[in-house]
Amino acid sequence: MPAVIDTLRREHANMAKLLRILERHLDTFDASGSPDYDVVAGIVDYLHDWSGQWHHPKEDLVLAKLRLRDPAAADRVGDLERDHQALAEQTVRFREAIAEIVGGEELPRDQVSQMAHGFLNAERRHMAGEEKVFLPAAERALTAEDWAEIAMRVGDPKDPLFGHNVEKRFEALRRDLVELDRAEQEAAGA
Repeated sequence: MPAVIDTLRREHANMAKLLRILERHLDTFDASGSPDYDVVAGIVDYLHDWSGQWHHPKEDLVLAKLRLRDPAAADRVGDLERDHQALAEQTVRFREAIAEIVGGEELPRDQVSQMAHGFLNAERRHMAGEEKVFLPAAERALTAEDWAEIAMRVGDPKDPLFGHNVEKRFEALRRDLVELDRAEQEAAGA
């Protein structure tokens, strides 16, 4: 498997973990509780920053090569760049709503819940489509030279959450990730 594909799949797995944590906090919110907004904001910030700066541009490079190698497969993938832009816009709106709440503004709970669940579902749907259609098509069509060029262009950015040195702004979120991993391991062993 090309290293770029492996990296994209690992990033998807990491994002899926974040979405599971977000879902737990949304369950608390939907039950009229108060989620840890630092964790929720950390998730949204990470998804906005990492996806926008590294993950989606990497996928866009892969799609550009797929269009050259197998236009029919690229057509089946659809307009990934447009999807990435729509997700970025949705993420910004959700990020702004969380910032307003943290800043003391009261927003209607049903509006926040609807926005949060829409964000969660859109992210999951998007990644599922990439895993099912886009990545397998790219893996079949791209050459070793294509993968080497993409790898050279994207470099090896340091992940501020899942890397070795966690940025301070993500410390609370990292604790939730450790707890999620522990709980999932216990559930798998039970």
